[in-house]
Amino acid sequence: MILILTAPDDVHADAAEKELGRRGAAWVRFDPADVPSRASLSVALRDGRLTRTLIRHAGPDTAAPRVVDLDAVTAVWFRRPGVPVAPAHLADPHAGFVVEESRQFVGDVWETLDVPTLPAARPVVLRAQQKVRQLQLALRLGFDVPATVAGNDPAAVLDLFAHTGGHLITKQVGLSDLGDELMRYTEPVAHRDIVHVDGVRHCPFIAQARVPKRVELRVTVVGDRVFTAAIDSQRSNHARYDWRRQDDRNTPLSRYDLPADVAARCVALTRALGLRYSALDLIVTPDDRYVYIEINPSGQYLWVEEETGLPITAAVVDLLTGAAPTTGATP
Repeated sequence: MILILTAPDDVHADAAEKELGRRGAAWVRFDPADVPSRASLSVALRDGRLTRTLIRHAGPDTAAPRVVDLDAVTAVWFRRPGVPVAPAHLADPHAGFVVEESRQFVGDVWETLDVPTLPAARPVVLRAQQKVRQLQLALRLGFDVPATVAGNDPAAVLDLFAHTGGHLITKQVGLSDLGDELMRYTEPVAHRDIVHVDGVRHCPFIAQARVPKRVELRVTVVGDRVFTAAIDSQRSNHARYDWRRQDDRNTPLSRYDLPADVAARCVALTRALGLRYSALDLIVTPDDRYVYIEINPSGQYLWVEEETGLPITAAVVDLLTGAAPTTGATP
């Protein structure tokens, strides 16, 4: 049985469930945010045996509680699991205490499931999200990496600004869980911005040399398979510096044949981070250099599949079920 840990509105999980159903595989989908308000999770040690049980409480759409034997789980997919929510009758500080205790306990339970995990166990994923470590490993593996400064030292930023002749971009150090309103897109640094460089002291960030782009690549690694899409971001003023601002009409996607050595490097970086899945962003320069930008352990892929037809969902399900590859992909 495949355990899919994600939110109710996750379209990636919806697509995977259809593929699992087509193959006759068993799965259960669960959002950890339901503990403790809408579900019970328990671990028992008795007679030298450990058992784990998940009980979904009865609700308006269910006639009775649903009991799930977690000992039957054969693989786990950490997609977009939510954070436990305290019962409505509790207020802070008690609600906060319940949330933190529930979060730690739920995470502890998943760690006892000694089965293949996608993209990896949660502590591994959290470590893999560290962007400075990603850059360090990318360099070791031979990626072309832009000149970079990370931190909150204005002098270091000024030095890189001078080194690049003023061709600089900035972006976040980490992934924010505080909502889209606080998400920071990649932005170019203008000469007028340097006047305010002392503000860097107040929050660490990443500054990098601005890399000229022919196209940008989204590389999805699933196990040993690599699926690559080209994003024609330079056709759109909105997406020129950050393809996440793309619009479908002006930022087309297409399949891309990634050179074998670059594809192998993408797989090697994914493995070096302890992951079985990743989404990498690369730039192809006008002189055909492949420049590493970053890697996301839980990056979205369904938008790529829908635009290009790349069979990524099938590859994910192959990995979860332990099946032999059912679809072709760049090796």
